[in-house]
Amino acid sequence: MVLYSAEGCHLCERAKTQLGELGDELAFELVEIAIDGDSELEERYSERVCTYYVQPEPFRRKLAAAQAVAQMGRL
Repeated sequence: MVLYSAEGCHLCERAKTQLGELGDELAFELVEIAIDGDSELEERYSERVCTYYVQPEPFRRKLAAAQAVAQMGRL
């Protein structure tokens, strides 16, 4: 799981905490990418990183669905 974050963004910190807890529960690794100082990433993600919340239940459902699709592709 990749989290794009910006320094000083309280929503990014909250998302990092939530995704860390979900990662422990659901066995995925969280990779954090800071967009600060990278003009391409700042242009692409600066308005989005401080906009969204992690909603645990929908996240669990979407992850389970993605894992099921990936598993079907391996059969």
